[in-house]
Amino acid sequence: MTAVGQDSPLRRSRGLDRAFEILDFFRVQRRPMRPNEIAAHIGAPRSSVYELVNLLLKHGALEYRGDEGQVFLGRKLYFLYNAYAEQFDPMGECESSLARITETTRETSQFCMLDGNKYTVALMKEGIRPFRISSNVGEALPIPWTASGRLLVSHMTDQEILDFIPGEDFKLPNGEWLSPETFIQQAREASIAGYFTFDSIVDSFTHCFAVPVYQKDKKCMATLCLVAPKDDGLRNKQEYLRCLMDVASELTQRIKFV
Repeated sequence: MTAVGQDSPLRRSRGLDRAFEILDFFRVQRRPMRPNEIAAHIGAPRSSVYELVNLLLKHGALEYRGDEGQVFLGRKLYFLYNAYAEQFDPMGECESSLARITETTRETSQFCMLDGNKYTVALMKEGIRPFRISSNVGEALPIPWTASGRLLVSHMTDQEILDFIPGEDFKLPNGEWLSPETFIQQAREASIAGYFTFDSIVDSFTHCFAVPVYQKDKKCMATLCLVAPKDDGLRNKQEYLRCLMDVASELTQRIKFV
């Protein structure tokens, strides 16, 4: 029997998983940190984190920032993104769609997707208001907190939804719990209606709109969203929905998500 040695496939697999965990940790934290801080936050052995940080530094996926040993995401990731964007043409189409929505409504528009079992804003076009009323691009949020979340899981069975969304994610920012049954019912209704809107759970003064963008198998793979002050959103609900649905329909026709 072969022992699990230093260079075993299992060890390499675990190391790769941990390396991606470190990169994703920086995506969420958005600030440089020292390796020992990273280890403490992700609950990993310091020796393993130091080893992986050095490897990621060697390959340019991380870079030193500051003079106290802090590291952060490196320029190699930017070059990888550029290569990705050249092949993933729909991102350019999405940007033009957001520009059209914001130009028409004057509100903040977003292109939203799933990131694992979380929701994230992939692209955003700010509205004309002097204050920001939306989450950051790349910020991971619990799916039940979002209008888009109802649509992004609507292709799943009830049990698949329950297995996919962590139970603690049904706890809302105000400390109340959203019933999974209520969430699933809202997802079913959103799928039939072709949209979902509600007063934001994340803050108390915005109204959120989400409509689906479909891939070839008619599964909702992304959403186009609008975030507006509550009063304006309710007053212009039909106009905003019509704009979002028209642009989403055209975007679905133009792009080719597999």
